[in-house]
Amino acid sequence: MSLNTIDLRSAALSRAELSRVVPRAQMDVSVASAAAIQLINDVREHGEQALLDQAERLDGVLPARVRIHADEITRATRALEPSVREALELAIDRVRTASKAQVPPPMMTQLGDGAEIVQRWQPVNRVGLYVPGGKAVYPSSVIMNVVPAQIAGVSSVALASPPQRSFGGAVHPTILGAAGLLGVDEVYAMGGAGAIGAFAYGVQELGLDPVDIITGPGNVYVAAAKRAVRGVVGIDSEAGPTEILIIADGAADPRLVAADLLSQAEHDELAAAVLVTDSEELADAVRTHLAEQLAATPHSQRASVALDGQQSAIVLVSDMAAAAALSNAYGPEHLEIQTDESGAVLDMIDNAGAIFLGDQSPVSLGDYLAGSNHVLPTGGQSRFSSGLGAYTFLRPQQVIRYSHDALRALEPHIVALSTAEDLPAHGSAVSKRFTDS
Repeated sequence: MSLNTIDLRSAALSRAELSRVVPRAQMDVSVASAAAIQLINDVREHGEQALLDQAERLDGVLPARVRIHADEITRATRALEPSVREALELAIDRVRTASKAQVPPPMMTQLGDGAEIVQRWQPVNRVGLYVPGGKAVYPSSVIMNVVPAQIAGVSSVALASPPQRSFGGAVHPTILGAAGLLGVDEVYAMGGAGAIGAFAYGVQELGLDPVDIITGPGNVYVAAAKRAVRGVVGIDSEAGPTEILIIADGAADPRLVAADLLSQAEHDELAAAVLVTDSEELADAVRTHLAEQLAATPHSQRASVALDGQQSAIVLVSDMAAAAALSNAYGPEHLEIQTDESGAVLDMIDNAGAIFLGDQSPVSLGDYLAGSNHVLPTGGQSRFSSGLGAYTFLRPQQVIRYSHDALRALEPHIVALSTAEDLPAHGSAVSKRFTDS
C-alpha cells in the first residue's frame, strides 16, 4: 500500500484551487452513456425479452422469470437467518423513526382577509427502487430506499436487483427477504441500465407500469442510464464510487481512523478514502495501522487498489480551518470529524452527504443502524444535493385560495403589472370577475 500524501501546509489556496487538488476518483458517466441508451432502447422496443437477453449477456445467467413470484419472497423472508432478520427489523424501525421527521406538516399562510396560500407536500404515486448486486449484497439498501418512500406515503413501490448466478438467476434471497419484511411484493430480477429503462418506460408483458421516481445506487452504467431518463422520470442522483473523508487532529485514535478508512476502501477499487489532518504524527501512525489492518482484512486486494489509487490520500493542512475548507471543496459523501473540538469543526462544514461526529460515530453505523439514510450524493454532489429521505418522494405544492373581496383589492395592481408586461388578457381575466361584460 502506498497511500498518497498531499502537503498543503504552506499553501493558501482558493476554493477553486482546492477543488482542483483534492483527490477524486475519475469516473466519467458520459463514457457509458451510449451503451446505456442502447440498453434502454432495447428494453423499450423488446420488453421482457430484452431484459432476459441482457441478463444472460451481462450478468452471466438467464433468469427463469424477470418478475419474482410473491411466494418466493415469502419463502425468502421465512428463511432469513435469525440474527440477520433481527438486525434488519431493527434497522427498519430506526430508519422509519428518523424518516418521519423528514415529512413537513402542511402550512397555511394568511396574507389578509380571504387571502390564503396553503403549502402542502404530496407524495409521488409510484417509485422504482434499484438495489445493486455486484461485489456485495445490500439488503440494507432495500431498507434505505423503501422505508422513506413508504413514510412519504408512496402507494406503489417496485424493486429491481440483478439476477444472481449463484441462485440460478433469481434475486439474492437476502434481498428478497428484506423486501418481504417491508411488504414489497413487486420485485424484478433485472439489473443495470436495462432495469432503469424498464422503470422509466414500463414493460407491458410484465405488468410493470412506469414509475415517477427512480432511486438507488449502482455502477457507471446505472448512473448513465439515470442521466438518460431524467426528465422522463425523477431520479435521486447519479451515484458514483463510495467516499469517506476524515478530518482528524492529534487527539484522534489512529487505529480507529485507519479502520474507518478501510471500511469504505473495501467496497471496490474506485472507493475513495481521504484523511485530512494537521498532525504529521497522526498521519504516520494511521499509515502504520492501515497497513496492519489491510493485511488482515478478507477484501485486502480490492481495498489495496482503492487506497493506492489517485482518489485516496492523506492531506496535511495547517489547521482545522484549512481542513474544513478542503472538505467543503471536496463535498464528501461521508464526512467523519474526529477532533478535540468536533463541534467547532462542524460549525465550519457546509458540504457533506452525512456527517459522523466523534470517534464513536463511524460510517459503518450510518450504513446500517444509525437511523440515517446511507444513499448519499457522491462526486462532490453534496454541494447542491442531499441524501435520500422521505422528502425525495414528496413534491411541495401551493394551493391558492382567495375570496371575491381579496381579489378585488388586488385587481388594479394586477392590471398595472399585466399592462407593463404587455399581457393585457392577464389583467382582463381578473377584471371580468367584477364586471358584467
